[in-house]
Amino acid sequence: MPQLHSWALASLLLTGSLHAADWQEARVTYLKGDNYRIGEPSRQVLTFEHAMARDWGDSFFFLDHMKMRDGSHSNYAEWQPRLSFGKLAGWHSPTPLVKDLLLATQVEMSSQRSNLLYGVGLDLAVPGMKFTQLNLYRRDNEQIADNWQATLVWGLPFTWGGQQFLYDGFVDWASGSTDQHANVNVTSQFKWRLSELWQGKHAVWLGVEYVWWRHKFGIADSAALPTNESNVNLLLKVDF
Repeated sequence: MPQLHSWALASLLLTGSLHAADWQEARVTYLKGDNYRIGEPSRQVLTFEHAMARDWGDSFFFLDHMKMRDGSHSNYAEWQPRLSFGKLAGWHSPTPLVKDLLLATQVEMSSQRSNLLYGVGLDLAVPGMKFTQLNLYRRDNEQIADNWQATLVWGLPFTWGGQQFLYDGFVDWASGSTDQHANVNVTSQFKWRLSELWQGKHAVWLGVEYVWWRHKFGIADSAALPTNESNVNLLLKVDF
């Protein structure tokens, strides 16, 4: 959900009056890993996230602030607003597997380029899952040829030994083009709800994030420039 992935900071201000069925959540995550590809391998990442559902659909935003070992910094952001045909047009699914059909959009923003993605999204009803989403996009890329992308996002909560855990993540597959190699990014987080030990008001999670990315950024892996990433990060997350 990968793994952002991902946007305009103004979305954080969309916190007006909500209907009873709507929700919103802000999160801050700290990551530390030593096996990044493309650039400095050792990085610390501070991620700010905001997710919400409204009577028109839903929205997810994140901003990654990355600090390299040499002291340099970079930022990357994504914003994913989706419009619900069920909420806005009264659409009803013909199958119990599909909960909603959505117009899915996404904006990727970095200091190098901005990309616009648009397509269709499905909210899926998968037993045991907190959420499962599948989005199919056409990528309108800046500076390079356009291509296609499929994104699967999931969240699986479970209890073990009286403790709460969450396994969530995303799979991004992007097609190849004249400018880039096809690539796949599987990013997942395995988290333990540490704050249950003191019954904290805000959820505090401790765990790991694992990134499995083949041909990162669409750059073909080679001996001269390895782009196949297998990267484990220490993770600490707080939900507000």
